[in-house]
Amino acid sequence: MRFTNYLISRIITYFVVIFISMTFVFLIPRFSPIDPVAALIGRLTAQGSFMEASALDAMQKSLKETFGLEGSVFEQYIKFWKRILLGGDFGPSYAMFPTSVNQLIRESLPWTIWLLSLTTIISWFIGNIIGAITGFRKDKWYSKLLENIAMIIRPIPYYIVALILILLLTYIFPVFSMTAGGSSIGIKPSFSWIFIKDALKTAFLPALSLVIVGFGWWFLSMDALSRATTEEEFVSFAEIKGLTENEIMFRYVMKNAMLPQITALALSMGTIFNGALITEIMFSYPGIGMLLYRAITSADFNLMMGIITVSVFAVATACLVVDILYPFIDPRVRYR
Repeated sequence: MRFTNYLISRIITYFVVIFISMTFVFLIPRFSPIDPVAALIGRLTAQGSFMEASALDAMQKSLKETFGLEGSVFEQYIKFWKRILLGGDFGPSYAMFPTSVNQLIRESLPWTIWLLSLTTIISWFIGNIIGAITGFRKDKWYSKLLENIAMIIRPIPYYIVALILILLLTYIFPVFSMTAGGSSIGIKPSFSWIFIKDALKTAFLPALSLVIVGFGWWFLSMDALSRATTEEEFVSFAEIKGLTENEIMFRYVMKNAMLPQITALALSMGTIFNGALITEIMFSYPGIGMLLYRAITSADFNLMMGIITVSVFAVATACLVVDILYPFIDPRVRYR
């Protein structure tokens, strides 16, 4: 009964968060002074297209209906929810009309998931392992050295790290070549070894920049948690019992210090659907970040709403899963 009440409260919170977030997703683009229909017609007329006034009015009316911009804001809001609830349809893209928003997201999302999920897991694993060791053995010389290095790396924006890697590994030491896109020209996405090898090579530099910065954050947070856990009474009791240093570090310190990091990992996995905006732009990587940049620069409301909605659902779902599973991970937590 207690679990049922807990689950129901979390599910209600989940849908309330989504509802409020989706309402803001709908409203915020409409505060923009840019009229996407007028911008699209302006691009057509700038290319030399001539239309009579009646034809122009008819096109404007048709485009507003197609893009869901016809009627008052409240009427648009109702139509917006109908499209989302009935078929998850965000309509066509303004800038890449008549391509649908759903199709654009489907094409870009796998690239972002592939890049950011891999880099998040790698940086989380390495940062937590090394951070736990240095936090437990805080008086060692290598612990102080690694902590200073991480403190230098952590404040550096990931796009600055990306720029440094580009200069070092493509110009000064030409180990890699700059390739626009997620793979080399002429190689089609598939499950073949040729494509996987090429995609790994292309993604190496943007992945390395994200791993370096991610490592700094995970290392410092785990180092601090391990230092605090080492001072707990149960660790002192384990030392009195005569357990080995490794047993105390892995079974007592790391196991307990890892709990907040598991929560942070779940939330990080939810935010990968945002994309790595600047990194994807710098490396011309065809992910969600690059797609969002194109949507913003072209005032593509439907595309912006589609991308942000995917991110909202991902983060909210990650929080829900963590809330449900956390008591299984940490027995000290109870469903209340």
